[in-house]
Amino acid sequence: MKRAQSLAVASLAVAVVVLGLKAAAWWITGSVALYADALESVVNVAASAVALAAVLYASRPADQNHPYGHAKAEYFSAVFTGVLIVIAAASILKEAWEALTVPRMIEQAPLGLSVTAAATAINGTWAWHLIRRGRRLGSPALVADGKHLVADVVTSLGVIVGVALVALTGILWLDPALAAATAANVLWSGWRLMRESVGGLMDEALAPDSLDRIKALISTNADGAIEAHDLRTRRAGRFTFIEFHLVVPETMAVGEAHEICDRIEDALKAELDPAVITIHVEPPHKAKHRGVVVL
Repeated sequence: MKRAQSLAVASLAVAVVVLGLKAAAWWITGSVALYADALESVVNVAASAVALAAVLYASRPADQNHPYGHAKAEYFSAVFTGVLIVIAAASILKEAWEALTVPRMIEQAPLGLSVTAAATAINGTWAWHLIRRGRRLGSPALVADGKHLVADVVTSLGVIVGVALVALTGILWLDPALAAATAANVLWSGWRLMRESVGGLMDEALAPDSLDRIKALISTNADGAIEAHDLRTRRAGRFTFIEFHLVVPETMAVGEAHEICDRIEDALKAELDPAVITIHVEPPHKAKHRGVVVL
């Protein structure tokens, strides 16, 4: 988790730098579209700070009150980020409406767009690194932060093109229209982020392809057992939780059944580490003749 914490600290620093650049671009040009882009970066700074706090809290070991650990704290971080995104979108729409009713001239567009382009390049590079490392470390907070940065990069590219068109054509209503489009994109990214995070908090099962892989591992590593059923899975931060019932022959010794369980656990952990696996061993009359058939 030390690596996740270092990434969260670096992400906060990058967000502050990018915010400074985008705020400067808005101040130089007076463009409401660049204002919208800068406001989204305010959300990035807040989201990075919350992600850092969540990663630090989630790294705490399990205790008496939290026997399964604190990993779900990262999902609260992602939900909070989604709420911030919605608030930012509302503020952008308000500013866009005011600019639409009272059009504003864009000043020093080349300089402002150059500053925004530099900020966007930094954001894009960091987003790619953050998502890649966040997935490798199994950190929902870092992945959520990186995905929001990707949305920010897409928005910024659209804003750069649009503001350049406004400067070249003199069509002033394009500026607030771009800001409104930015708000819509921000809202969409916020909705997706909250949907994924709420799914984690509600203990959604793993994706179908992951479930198929788990079933295959159980089937091919349970030689000597009869079947496995009542498979349940969920994710909590970095951890994958798996539990199921394993039916074994009635004459099988406890030690032999335990060896089968160890074999299955080793295979699952090799694929999904870190994982918490619970196996309930049952006699033949408990078989349901559905679920995982042992090969």
